[in-house]
Amino acid sequence: MLEPDEVSAILRLNELGWGSKRIARELGISRNTVKEYIAAGGWTPYRQPQRKKALEGQESWLKERLRQHRGNADVIRQELAAEKGIVVCLRTVERAVQRYRQELAAEARATVRFETAPGKQLQIDFGERLVEIGGAKVRVYLFVATLGYSRRHHVRAFRNERQENWFDGLESAFMKFGGVPEEVLFDNARALVVEHDAITRTVVFNDKLSAFAKHWGFRPRACAPYRARTKGKTENGVGYVKRNAIAGRAFPSWDALEAHLEAWTREVADLRQHGTTGEPPIERFRRAEAQALKPIVGRPPFQAAREVIRRVQADCAVEIDGNAYSVPWRLIGEMVRVMIADGLVRIHHGIHEVAVHPICAGRRRRVVDPEHFAGLTGFRSNRAAALAGSSVAPHSPALLRPLGEYEAIVGGGF
Repeated sequence: MLEPDEVSAILRLNELGWGSKRIARELGISRNTVKEYIAAGGWTPYRQPQRKKALEGQESWLKERLRQHRGNADVIRQELAAEKGIVVCLRTVERAVQRYRQELAAEARATVRFETAPGKQLQIDFGERLVEIGGAKVRVYLFVATLGYSRRHHVRAFRNERQENWFDGLESAFMKFGGVPEEVLFDNARALVVEHDAITRTVVFNDKLSAFAKHWGFRPRACAPYRARTKGKTENGVGYVKRNAIAGRAFPSWDALEAHLEAWTREVADLRQHGTTGEPPIERFRRAEAQALKPIVGRPPFQAAREVIRRVQADCAVEIDGNAYSVPWRLIGEMVRVMIADGLVRIHHGIHEVAVHPICAGRRRRVVDPEHFAGLTGFRSNRAAALAGSSVAPHSPALLRPLGEYEAIVGGGF
């Protein structure tokens, strides 16, 4: 493409009577180029030839499929070939949907703030954090419940995030707040939600959760999949607990951690001026929300229980939550049913209850009833009698033994 001054020279020479061949030879350019500029009468910008795009006319289809497949361009490429017979590379599809992808990302980030009426909603969630307890790093699961109107918190520490911990945390929140809200909003945790269709928003709750909600009289509600910010009050609350109550602190024991969380909630979280409401949560709670909650007077605990099936191992024990609980040795290799409830582990074989132990709070511990080894070859009967005749009953936590002591109890194995 020639510069404007070169085109002007062509036109001046043409006005002087020079032919296109002579002008081309003089300026060192193509004769056809000279003819084109003489015919145009001056300089014209270069125009890239327009080519038909492979995905032209598919804009609305591409936008709808991008939303349906949550931004997966490769799936769209496959469906283009299967449904429309259009075979293109992945990069072509990515370029075509780029502008729609930006809209989808903006829509995902957009959040409409809403305020709930007093007593309307309680939001709950778990957050995990490594905490120094007794000189060792322990993974702690923090249960945080936040009342939607007053922003008052309830915090509990657990060793895992099982269903019974969700229920225990909720029941303790109801007890602390002195009532039950109309609904409880939570994430799509597997312990609570069986299925949640992101398109139809159909939710299938766990049967025990449905029974728990019916017992306490609230409506369970799961937030939209991939939209945890719909329960933003608790999301922020979990972060607040981690940063303010836990960060940089060490505790001599688990009981000390629980006592600290209780004191922190009472003396710090309840009394601070909330950034959104401009009021201390405890004042807002007492003024409008306390009386809006459903009373719980006379309502017993739900008593959440867990049932599992285990095979009795060669060490005459079954493993539950990282701890071993002894079973009569004659049941080695048999399948048993284990009920965990009310602080006890109850083990059944058929219709018979064959063992009862207290739940061990630690991990890699062994709970032993010496009677379960009576009659076993190699087991020292005098040791069994000493243990059975001691002041320590089989159900006492004093029988929680480290693994190193187990062989000493059974007399060197079988």
